[in-house]
Amino acid sequence: MKIVWVSALVLENEKSEILLTQRPMGKEMAGLWEFPGGKIESGESPEEALIREIKEELNITLNKNSLVPLTFVSHSYPTFQLVMLTFHCKQWQGEIQLMEQQGGFQWVNLQTLDPAILPTADQPLIEFLRSVFV
Repeated sequence: MKIVWVSALVLENEKSEILLTQRPMGKEMAGLWEFPGGKIESGESPEEALIREIKEELNITLNKNSLVPLTFVSHSYPTFQLVMLTFHCKQWQGEIQLMEQQGGFQWVNLQTLDPAILPTADQPLIEFLRSVFV
């Protein structure tokens, strides 16, 4: 089975809310909310991939030194195995602008977030994040 490696961002604002973006219509799992990020390309470190993906998706700039490794998720989809490396960050430059036809973005409170609005691979992260960010 093909393994797809991705980096995902748990971006936290000054109110301790976490950023989610909505998957674009026409893509797999359209309409679900997810942690922003994307595929790690050949030759990229997970941090480099995340910095690139966030710039492409949200038009904000992350500093590698501000990325804190959190955990990973391994999830089997019907056609591939997803391995998602997650990073936490509280600092960025710029204003968030959706650059890739995402359905929207929202800042959410982890304690009240319903995991059912997320892809199945992202759902286990919610309990982990709730235990870390109390």
